[in-house]
Amino acid sequence: MKKIKIPIEKAVGEKISHDFTKIDSNFKGAYFKKGHIIQKKDIEELKKIGKNYIYKLIPSKDDIHEDDFAKTLAPMLAGKHISFSKKPSEGKITFKAKANGLFKVDKKRLIKLNSISETSFPTIHNNFPVKKGQQLASFRIIPLYAKKKILDKAVKIAQTPLINVIPYTMNKANIIVTGTEIYSGLIKDKFITKITSTLKEFGVSVSKTAITPDDITQIKNAFNHLLYTKLLIVTGGSSVDPDDVTKEALKKCGVKFIREGNPIQPANNLTIGYYKNTTVCLVPAGALFYKASAFDIILPRLLAQDTITKKEIAEYALGGLCHFCKVCVYPVCPFGKA
Repeated sequence: MKKIKIPIEKAVGEKISHDFTKIDSNFKGAYFKKGHIIQKKDIEELKKIGKNYIYKLIPSKDDIHEDDFAKTLAPMLAGKHISFSKKPSEGKITFKAKANGLFKVDKKRLIKLNSISETSFPTIHNNFPVKKGQQLASFRIIPLYAKKKILDKAVKIAQTPLINVIPYTMNKANIIVTGTEIYSGLIKDKFITKITSTLKEFGVSVSKTAITPDDITQIKNAFNHLLYTKLLIVTGGSSVDPDDVTKEALKKCGVKFIREGNPIQPANNLTIGYYKNTTVCLVPAGALFYKASAFDIILPRLLAQDTITKKEIAEYALGGLCHFCKVCVYPVCPFGKA
């Protein structure tokens, strides 16, 4: 690429080859856009943003401008339920969710793409719950121009989309609360209100609820009555206490658990299982006490009917210990994110 350096005072009539950025306490963005023809009145403003010279760039045949690079790759990176800006700004194209759902990213290929020294494709965390219109990622190349062979390399990595959103497919759930002390009226149940409120944030309504004592037969009866839903949440009776028989009762009903408990704290005893077409989530008391727990991490995946493997549950150990901050800002925090 050939570069011709021109003093700003002699640049009137020249075309700007890329966005000129202005940054101060009130503004950060493209102050002069690519293609702008410099006028005499622009000279002082350009000097204020440090432009005492401009460079007239004459690219070679295999040089790809940052805008063209981004426009070529963006449709390949974006998968289902993701929109992207059609025109780059400062060489960047942003990606947003077209639906409420679960964000998925191919981490292996994401790292491979970003291992190319010229490329930058940061995203939010994998398995993050997102809302329609939320920004998910941004792509650009770091230099103004890159060689065609670099674009070819990136295109090869992006043969299938790197990012997708899985919309939530569950809109109804049932809840069973177990505990003799609640059933007998010694203490007031708080699980139903808490879980109903959490589900409502995801557009899920609760159809039926039941409260049972710590009795295998009665838990089984409640299960058989309320299982006709895609999601059944069962709370209480999940610890190591011999009186806690909820998990045993669910197993006798035929529920197949992925594994017993999980490595996330709080809510180590949260356990996920399946019975025919119903997802069963056994939620411990920790999910009631803490603002963020294993239940909050796992729930978006359940609502999107995203398959969760035993290996993935083990991987939640990295980042699975809550920081117990005085002011909780979950989910915009490291909890539950590897």
